[in-house]
Amino acid sequence: MKKLWSKGICLAQEIENFTVGDDPYLDQKLIIYDCLGSIAHAYMLSTIGILEPAEFKKLKECLVTIIDQSRNGTFPITTSDEDVHTAIEIYLSQHLGDLGKKIHTARSRNDQVMLDLRLYMRDQLLNLMQELLKLVDSLLLFAQEHRATPIPGRTHFQRAMPSSLGLWASAFAESLLDNIALLKNSYELVNQSPLGSAAAYGVNLPIDRQLVADLLGFEKVQNNVLYVSNSRGKFESIVIHAATQVMIDLSKVSADLIIFSAPEFDYVTIAEELCTGSSLMPQKKNPCALELVRAKTATVISYLLQTLEIIRALPSGYNRDFQETKRPLLHSLQTTQEAIIVIQLTIDKLKVNRNACLNSMSSDLFATDYALSLVKEGIPFRDAYRQVAAHLDTLPKIDPLQNIAEKTHQGATGNLGLELSHTIKNNWSNWLAQQEKKTRTLLSKLLEEEKR
Repeated sequence: MKKLWSKGICLAQEIENFTVGDDPYLDQKLIIYDCLGSIAHAYMLSTIGILEPAEFKKLKECLVTIIDQSRNGTFPITTSDEDVHTAIEIYLSQHLGDLGKKIHTARSRNDQVMLDLRLYMRDQLLNLMQELLKLVDSLLLFAQEHRATPIPGRTHFQRAMPSSLGLWASAFAESLLDNIALLKNSYELVNQSPLGSAAAYGVNLPIDRQLVADLLGFEKVQNNVLYVSNSRGKFESIVIHAATQVMIDLSKVSADLIIFSAPEFDYVTIAEELCTGSSLMPQKKNPCALELVRAKTATVISYLLQTLEIIRALPSGYNRDFQETKRPLLHSLQTTQEAIIVIQLTIDKLKVNRNACLNSMSSDLFATDYALSLVKEGIPFRDAYRQVAAHLDTLPKIDPLQNIAEKTHQGATGNLGLELSHTIKNNWSNWLAQQEKKTRTLLSKLLEEEKR
């Protein structure tokens, strides 16, 4: 079968290879979403008289077969297919004849790929939030178990004030919960149906865009058909930005754990099965996974910048440049999910060396505490500061356990407020369960024969 856009001219092979790019590989992730969108679109066409009910039923049966093949890994997309949309239409035409050619009525590949990507992003954002909640659980459990395990707090990477592993872990738990809020905002933005915008200017058929949106579980229709096209790349960049914030936190966790596990610190030991070795040095246990989380954070940031650079100077309407935003989106979401799992595994298997943590608490860490104790006696802080600074070498060591326990104001080492994080986590968990149930129910109805 010729390309969907072919007018009888044979495209130069070099141009075909260049324009197709890696879409056949990337689009494997979109097959099921393309079929779901096509079922909803075909049903809508049957309600306005473009398809007969019996024709819709045949199209749907064939599309469900493709979904099954995709799940089994037996639906290929080749360079000659160009993309998922062509591959599916070829299959439909081969099995249904002219009926298969009707599926594209009132639709452009522009709004079709946006629909696929919106459905994909929607699922992947929910998956990311679910994985983050698991990691938050691990961090909060670690924080609870080690709330009284002291370590030096650092500023400018120099020893500063007493801290604790509990404070460290719960800081990241709170940050990741904030990241879930960013992911949710992205989810709400992409949860708009683009289908029906066609090539950015609508079609002269009485299509029912709201019906398609309802069938696919979208919160609403994205109204202006030109804005639909203009939002491609914009929505992807917003999703990648949210993923970037997650990765930045994971990178910082990785950097800390690499330092904490170094022999010179020895606060923690990373499980041996999570470390690689050296081809030369027999003793080495390398935190390579954590190092790669750091490096892949830069990769995801570069995907964000790539996407923004692609769309920043485009004129309104569809431009082929948008094709280049697909790869950074898919890779960013996959990389972020893999990184979350790596960090959770590391936290779950982390061994704390309590004696090393206690021994790290030198007397200079308590300088500020001494100055504040003089403030309690009525000495102005600036004078207390200078007085302590003049006697740093003779400061006695304070019991670090007592010290971190005495800091009881909100969010300090002696009052981590873990229950607040648990409440936020539970609220997110309930919201996620509702969204997943809603989407699962609607898509199940879409696939059930007796419903249509």
